Amino acid sequence: MTSSAPEHFRRSVPSSSLSETMEKSCTLLVHFDKGTPALANEIKEALEGNDDMAKIEAMKKAVMLLLNGETLPQLFITMVRYVLPSEDHTVQKLLLLYLEIIEKTDSKGKVLPEMILICQNLRNNLQHPNEYIRGVTLRFLCRINEAEIIEPLIPSILTNLEHRHPFVRRNAILSVMAIYKLPQGEHLLVDAPEMIEKVLSTEADQSAKRNAFLMLFTCAQDHAVNYLLTHVDRVSEWGELLQMVVLDLIRKVCRVKRGEKGKYIKIIISLLNVPSAAVVFECASTLVSLSSAPTAIRAAANTYCQLLLTQSDNNVKLIVLDRLDELKSSHREIMVDMIMDILRALSSPNHDIRRKTLDIVLDLITPRNINEVVLTLKKEVVKTQSGELEKDGEYRQMLIQSIHSCAVKFPEVAGTVVHMLMDFLGDSNVASAMDVIVFVREIIETNPKLRVSIVTRLLDTFYQIRAARVCSCALWIISEYCLSLSEVESGIMTIKQSLGDLPFYEAPEEGDSENKSQKVNSITVSSKRPAILADGTYATQSAASETVFAPVNSLQSTLTSGNLRSLLLTGDFFLGAVVACTLTKLVLRLTEVQMLKSEVNRVCAQVLLIVVSMVQLGQSSFLPHPIDSDSCDRIVVCLRLLCNRNEEIKKIWLKSCRESFVQMLVEKQMRETEEIKAKALVSHAQPDDLIDFYHLKSRKGMSQLEIEDEVQDDLKRATGEFIKEGDAANKLNRILQLTGFSDPVYAEAYVTVHHYDIVLDVTVINRTKETLQNLCLELATMGDLKLVERPQNYTLAPQTSKQIKANIKVSSTETGVIFGNLVYETSNVLERNVVVLNDIHIDIMDYISPAVCSDTAYRNMWAEFEWENKVAVNTVIQDEKEFLDHIIKSTNMKCLTPPSALEGYCGFLAANLYAKSVFGEDALVNLCVEKQADEGRPLIDFLKQKGLGV
Repeated sequence: MTSSAPEHFRRSVPSSSLSETMEKSCTLLVHFDKGTPALANEIKEALEGNDDMAKIEAMKKAVMLLLNGETLPQLFITMVRYVLPSEDHTVQKLLLLYLEIIEKTDSKGKVLPEMILICQNLRNNLQHPNEYIRGVTLRFLCRINEAEIIEPLIPSILTNLEHRHPFVRRNAILSVMAIYKLPQGEHLLVDAPEMIEKVLSTEADQSAKRNAFLMLFTCAQDHAVNYLLTHVDRVSEWGELLQMVVLDLIRKVCRVKRGEKGKYIKIIISLLNVPSAAVVFECASTLVSLSSAPTAIRAAANTYCQLLLTQSDNNVKLIVLDRLDELKSSHREIMVDMIMDILRALSSPNHDIRRKTLDIVLDLITPRNINEVVLTLKKEVVKTQSGELEKDGEYRQMLIQSIHSCAVKFPEVAGTVVHMLMDFLGDSNVASAMDVIVFVREIIETNPKLRVSIVTRLLDTFYQIRAARVCSCALWIISEYCLSLSEVESGIMTIKQSLGDLPFYEAPEEGDSENKSQKVNSITVSSKRPAILADGTYATQSAASETVFAPVNSLQSTLTSGNLRSLLLTGDFFLGAVVACTLTKLVLRLTEVQMLKSEVNRVCAQVLLIVVSMVQLGQSSFLPHPIDSDSCDRIVVCLRLLCNRNEEIKKIWLKSCRESFVQMLVEKQMRETEEIKAKALVSHAQPDDLIDFYHLKSRKGMSQLEIEDEVQDDLKRATGEFIKEGDAANKLNRILQLTGFSDPVYAEAYVTVHHYDIVLDVTVINRTKETLQNLCLELATMGDLKLVERPQNYTLAPQTSKQIKANIKVSSTETGVIFGNLVYETSNVLERNVVVLNDIHIDIMDYISPAVCSDTAYRNMWAEFEWENKVAVNTVIQDEKEFLDHIIKSTNMKCLTPPSALEGYCGFLAANLYAKSVFGEDALVNLCVEKQADEGRPLIDFLKQKGLGV
């Protein structure tokens, strides 16, 4: 590979340029209005006056100017002369902010001589009789890094550790911690840990105790552990802030010393009963992270369930549900016992909480708890009938879908819910009613014992159905599952009553031609947006098929109970074709169960009259929209079949359709089974891994929880759960070369994209024989990417390497670019050398992953999304399925179209693809491929995409 940074791209810059452009650390952020900048002279005049309010305003302006890059060197002496002596607390507070942000060192890093002037003032503040002045001064000292300023103040700081006011003591402890963390801190405060430990043992204020323990935790962990174990019996009595720091300490210690976590888990268990919800939540999270013992996991799950019920904040509930979902994935057996406690979260009116709760519960259903779960869901469905809440219909739809899932997994419970749910076939929420009828359709096939009762109930409630889509599905069920003579006759009678008297309209007389348009009150609103069918093709769809019908005013007398009639008179002839097919199937079945041929002929004649009347209605000018050709052709086929009942065609109509439905259910079940098996796959341990046999271990002094924890760790080790997932070969494929092989500094990066974060793991190799000083990786971004860390300088010895990590935040799925330089100095050259790096392109494919959704949800999203992008694709691939596999691999999407629908070769292929981004965005693609008749000619391809641009 050629060098990516040839000689003319390598440039030299003065050594001072980087120090001038490097950003300084900021401990203060204040909004600044750049429209009205203050003048330094005006600020100086205000500071020299005697008005404290004017001084306060001038100080604020000075601080804001300094924060935005101004230097204002002339103000320092003014501050010393006129501001230092002020007794006003606000002025003193602003003075400390000013001192915090001014430059206190020269270019060589030495403290400026004038800083000596403020040391005496700081010492006076630390001995001030007012506790507020002492406290804010101590807080100011926490942000001072210059040891020359700090050293003369140490005796006064230590004196404040014993001050009578807790505000002063807690800030004095923070000052000691900040000083001890300085590079020379251990020399400035040699016995700081022992001193703070002594303070901790005598301190009564909870905040001061928390700061003292935090100091030991940060700077002297052994002292903190010793204090914790000494007072282990009183941990539950400590304050909330101190308990949170204790949990942080336990997590940190147990990561290093896993063998000692047993005694710390006891402390966590004791904290589960404290009144603070924040502490209890952290305890549960810490328990889960440290132990896999059933007792510990059960305690954490109980804690989460309790928080779910006691906390009123919806965000808190959603976070707790996320934790329960994680527990469900890794400890399902324990979570099964918590299912009824989790279900109590359905009492929340928030639909996001309800949906997440139902998702968790459906994965925890077992034969032992299915009856309790279904009973609870039934009670919730009944509650939605009250209509007190605005979104009862949406909640009812969620419950129906959940009951459907329960019944599919455990068919024995279907009989207890199916009749109750059929009361909602006439629901005004079309989606909810549609879910009910789909549930009924599946249950009637999978539960033969319920067939008779379901058919009888469906015929009784058919008149209540008001949505065309629900009517279509109900008619199909009637045509396929009415098998006995009484059922067939009842089915035909029900449909006839729903259609009303014939004809569907009266032909107008010549004198009434001008009133012809008033005969029918058209409520059909032709939809501007086409509907997407299951194969990805489009069909125009009237609003009547999606909404509840309105009766036609001029024919009101004939519409007393005819839901099918009303829908037909709105111009829904797709439903008319379904009615014709249903009646045709029932007549064909009647020929098998009715012995009297004359009775069969009588019913056949009545059905022929109904079908002909629908064709006549569609071809008349009585409706604003005539019948479409597809529906007309379908109805005509029914007419021909009724007139000539061929045995072969009869077999196709009565058996093949149902066999196709059965095959669809079998494939659906197989896909779900495969998904469950894929999720259940666990990694295997290596052959030479060490396994401890806990039966041979000494149990002396170990509690039951510690024994369980040891057992679970052994099991994890045996099953390979401790082994981190990761494919080394895949990692090598994601390494990007940033410089050329001939460059003095070689760099390559491994890019990891994880949700909203991009981590660049850059390896830099010094290929020269010189030491590289002040080596800095300077990066910049284009697009919705943002660097979160400032670059640091490194020293690299000859022929050595360095790992540099850079974190970048992502805010959208748009493609971004990361570019930058490697800048370094050598000992013999006073100039800085720059190596330009190759650009790193962050592709959208890193953000999206294959996802699954139902056909209904897919079509709803396709209809809702505003824009559609149709792309014609040129390809040399000759096979349709090979091209589909190529698109799936290239776009990182999942094909929702089942394999059975893609079988066979008809020269045409349509498939739906779906994916989700890490930001929750949906990506929908419909692929249509047509194979041309001539051999060797390319495919004709079209990609229709919606949602996220891919």
